[in-house]
Amino acid sequence: MAIYSRFIKIIAVPAAFTMLLVGCGDSTDYVATVDGEKILQTELDEALRSQYGAEMLNTLIDNKIIELEAKKEDITVSDDAIKAEYDELVESYGGEDALQETLDANGLTKDSVQDNIRMYLLTKNVIANSIDISDEELKQYFEENKDDYGQQEQVAASHIFLEDEATAKEVEAKLKAGEDFAELAKTYSIDTDTSEDGGDLGYISRGQMDEQFEEAAFALEKDEVSGVVQSAEGYHIIKVTGKVPAEEAVFEDVKDEVYETLLESRINEEYSTWLTEKQEQYKITKK
Repeated sequence: MAIYSRFIKIIAVPAAFTMLLVGCGDSTDYVATVDGEKILQTELDEALRSQYGAEMLNTLIDNKIIELEAKKEDITVSDDAIKAEYDELVESYGGEDALQETLDANGLTKDSVQDNIRMYLLTKNVIANSIDISDEELKQYFEENKDDYGQQEQVAASHIFLEDEATAKEVEAKLKAGEDFAELAKTYSIDTDTSEDGGDLGYISRGQMDEQFEEAAFALEKDEVSGVVQSAEGYHIIKVTGKVPAEEAVFEDVKDEVYETLLESRINEEYSTWLTEKQEQYKITKK
């Protein structure tokens, strides 16, 4: 098992399954009928138990070990920490509604996700308490991964995307005659995602776009417009509206971020061994 940062892995297990381990549902309850023939709650319980029971029980045992270890070391998780992680999860799904739709589809609730977050953070904090990371390790990791922390060169670009060269040349002539780039993008561009915004692509870094497109875009100065650029997808006329130069990272500026990255890596590496050692220290019985 890995410890996940910045997102919570949602497993599509019906929420009702959590009740099975305490033996809910009597033999007369039913959950559906087919032509009057009942599918009993006990049948559903048994099917879910046989498919997920061992895995879920082992997870609950592991969680209990973590909670007991946290109690020994007086480690807790604050409501603010849970909220911050939940807010990141919401953002990663594109908003509260999109996340709720996923939860509903999997029979989960906001409360169950927040409980999941609490356990994830508790696990992370308990294991982190036993990990020491020296400044030398941080500096070495930073040097080996410096490009990940620096500012990449970027350009803010807009484009008019055209299917054929003849139309591209026509639009190019209109631009040279002084017509407005954004208006021409609305009229001619076949990129429906950007045309209404005047072809605005926002800031792009190298490696995001077609090679020919990037070569032309990064060669332009601010407010400069390209000629017709042919890419694998079609023809473009590109305008650069902003530039951000590359900037090398400074260790002291990103030290905390490097620490969190390295800590997470170490936790993932050591989790299985740590848990196995703890399991041997507790008396565990299964009925």
